[in-house]
Amino acid sequence: MPPGGLQISSDGRSAVLTIQSLAVIDQPKWPQLHAPTTPATMSFKVVWKATDEKVQYEDPSRHYRFTGFRAMAQMEASVEVPAAEFAWKSDPLETSKANFAVIGEEVNGRYYDTA
Repeated sequence: MPPGGLQISSDGRSAVLTIQSLAVIDQPKWPQLHAPTTPATMSFKVVWKATDEKVQYEDPSRHYRFTGFRAMAQMEASVEVPAAEFAWKSDPLETSKANFAVIGEEVNGRYYDTA
């Protein structure tokens, strides 16, 4: 992640992840063995904003706990595959809506018993 790519508010109730021109591969015939790859780039922005609804998910048998808030999340993205002369752009961030999102703190593994 580039420096400054993830910005979290001081109260931890909102976050913005911005990635520009991330080098990825396009592999249309995946999962075919030895499927050819083509260089591509991807850019995206995701915004999370907490609601006032607190949530906690915990599974002691798996040493997992999440404490935080239900959130609203929005995303916009674009992809370019120059070799294929292909480009795609999602609808604007403002028109995006997620059916489920949370923002908060997760503890797992060996840290579960110490937190």
